[in-house]
Amino acid sequence: MSGRDVMPVSEAQIAVAAGLSLFDARGNRIRFGALFELEKTVVVFIRHFFCVSCQKYVSNLTAVRPDALERAGTKIVIVGCGDWLLVKNYCRLTCGKPHPLISYYADPNRNIYRALGISTQSTHNNKRRGRCILMNTVRSVMSFLRNPLHIGRQGSSSQLGGAFIVGPNNKCSFAHYMQHAEDHINVPELIRKAGVRIAYPQA
Repeated sequence: MSGRDVMPVSEAQIAVAAGLSLFDARGNRIRFGALFELEKTVVVFIRHFFCVSCQKYVSNLTAVRPDALERAGTKIVIVGCGDWLLVKNYCRLTCGKPHPLISYYADPNRNIYRALGISTQSTHNNKRRGRCILMNTVRSVMSFLRNPLHIGRQGSSSQLGGAFIVGPNNKCSFAHYMQHAEDHINVPELIRKAGVRIAYPQA
């Protein structure tokens, strides 16, 4: 992991983000703060809905057993910067069947991304990484071609992501900012920081 782990984001900064809106899979406008005001929540901001690296990462998150999250009083929220019309398909692609403690949302204008200071600039520009990201993007686009209306609505390809542990209220206990397109914090580490005892479904 080479991302930037920072001191917990201030309550004032979280409060600003909490007052902003995002959208669920049905296009309903939801206040961001409503997602974590009552309980501890792991909020993962992906890069965009076509990012294969993010898809794999979210798939790993969905493998965490609901009972483990429930015992820790924790839930997971996934936020993408594309159109809300892609949320339902992204959920199906990364989770298969619905996970009771993981929900998906869209922040198409990236207002919450900006409020939390999530970068759009990569600090890793080597050609090998660039080719890998390009190929991943092409493969992801191909998976979405079954519905051509999704093309162009995935969100900005320059957007980076991050992971935050927030709640209850505007408390933030951990923040990780991606420094390049494949720079997710390791899933077991993130889950442990949220106080969840790692538990995956039995084979």
